[in-house]
Amino acid sequence: MTELLNTLYVQTPGTSLRLDGDTVRIYHPDQPGRHLLPLVRLDHLVLFSGVTPTDDLLLRCADDGRSVSWLTGSGRFRAGLVGPTHGNPLLRQAQHRAADSPERQLPIAVALVAGKIHNARQVLLRTARDTSGHRQTALRATAELLARRLELLTTATSTNEILGVEGIAARDYFAAMPYLLGDNNDWKASGRNKRPPTDPLNCLLSFLYGMLRVAVQGALEQVGLDPYIGFLHAVRPGKPALALDLMEEFRPLLADRLALTMINRRELTPTDFEELPNKAYRLTDNGRKTVLAAWQQSRQRDWPHAQLGRQVPAALLPLVQARLLARHLRGDTVAYQPWTVN
Repeated sequence: MTELLNTLYVQTPGTSLRLDGDTVRIYHPDQPGRHLLPLVRLDHLVLFSGVTPTDDLLLRCADDGRSVSWLTGSGRFRAGLVGPTHGNPLLRQAQHRAADSPERQLPIAVALVAGKIHNARQVLLRTARDTSGHRQTALRATAELLARRLELLTTATSTNEILGVEGIAARDYFAAMPYLLGDNNDWKASGRNKRPPTDPLNCLLSFLYGMLRVAVQGALEQVGLDPYIGFLHAVRPGKPALALDLMEEFRPLLADRLALTMINRRELTPTDFEELPNKAYRLTDNGRKTVLAAWQQSRQRDWPHAQLGRQVPAALLPLVQARLLARHLRGDTVAYQPWTVN
């Protein structure tokens, strides 16, 4: 059993975080009063630009195994702090050997992309069940197209081919985004773009993917896997390849679906974003606050997990899958099974 703890998100510039016994004290000059949170209830601190933690708080978090991440206002990861490396070094040795062996690497890479495409189909099909007419027809047609993309993975013989299938499926999926948005004409869906995102929808997706990356990387570090040695994404300095790998199966249901829900319920509008001089978009302070509240609430939702045979909170899914991947790398299971929902 793993207790479902909370992540503390602090985004207001000028805020300082201090250690106060076994609590973290949150101080901002414009918000008088004592604001204390017990450290025992927190598993992660996520700090945006302009937030300052004290050294003693950071050292306490490191000693307790509580990770700290620094993000930009757009949700891009900047730096992180973790304590001593967890897990058995033999597990990391097995991970590195599997990454160097095409016979071990390719099936894992296929499973990761298959999980992503399967869950993307579920987003399309679930929306199609709640609509009708031309919109329903278009969503179901795209879901059928993704089913054919899944079949291409059965004959892939290299990571380049697998990434090619993933890219084609992603293009098909995002082409159907206008039908997922429905009658909400305030939003423009023009395909996926990033670095930087050039419209509010892509800005929202990039921000949620940033939150997801923090959660997944933290889960990998907790299990004792090396976040920088992956099976699908290329291994490069400073790139958490395994975190990006494991994110794939979670993107459609944990990030995309949340974005679509917030938009279709009009919890967000384009006024919650601002355009920068370089034509990029970012969330306003109020918009970011709204998204963070929705993200934190969505982490409490239970999802079915076929391998465990029970419901699992969204916040624990990355940890569950990291442990299942570790079991496979140790040779305890024949294959890695991604998390999918029917």
